[in-house]
Amino acid sequence: MATAKSITTDDYKLFPSPRNRHRTIFLHRVFVPYPYMLIDMDSYNLKGKHSLFAACRLADNKMGQLVTLELLEDELRFKERFVPD
Repeated sequence: MATAKSITTDDYKLFPSPRNRHRTIFLHRVFVPYPYMLIDMDSYNLKGKHSLFAACRLADNKMGQLVTLELLEDELRFKERFVPD
């Protein structure tokens, strides 16, 4: 990640995961406040495209990860199945 460039949006400062197949910020987003948790996106069996970013939420400087998803059904699936360590 040292070579990854950051992306700043209105809400987040993001650092793309080197494992992303897609380096796009998709419409559906889930912020999880666990910056060091390993999130294996393939284990969620999502139907659409997705990406994962290390994230700093600018509103409160909270560190975590931002999961972005192409499909609403994938957002719901991720929220349903995500269990923090």
